[in-house]
Amino acid sequence: VQLQASGGGLVQAGGSLRLSCAASGRTDSIYAVGWFRRAPGKHREFVSAIEWRSGASHYVESMKGRIAISRDNVKNTVLLQMNGLKPEDTAVYYCAAVRTEIGLLLASNLYDYWGLGTQVTVSS
Repeated sequence: VQLQASGGGLVQAGGSLRLSCAASGRTDSIYAVGWFRRAPGKHREFVSAIEWRSGASHYVESMKGRIAISRDNVKNTVLLQMNGLKPEDTAVYYCAAVRTEIGLLLASNLYDYWGLGTQVTVSS
């Protein structure tokens, strides 16, 4: 499975961005796709995940209400809509995929495939 993240950019505080993660290869083997981010000087953290077949979604508590994840199984794409962005949301955002059903989608070490990140910068 190959993953390609895109959609990052520079926005002002309060603005919106929509990140896209395009999957290719053995997409039928995907159990879930997750979004993670790494801010300068910080550890990588979970943002959101979606179960590929069921569409069940999961969000980090701190961003609930500001983000929405969705998937298009025909286009093999996962979208992350982010609204009301804050300067502290500045980070490199990565998408990742996991093949097996895991009970802890926020655990980045359990993911099998990673795409290159896309930079999100929010100015104050």
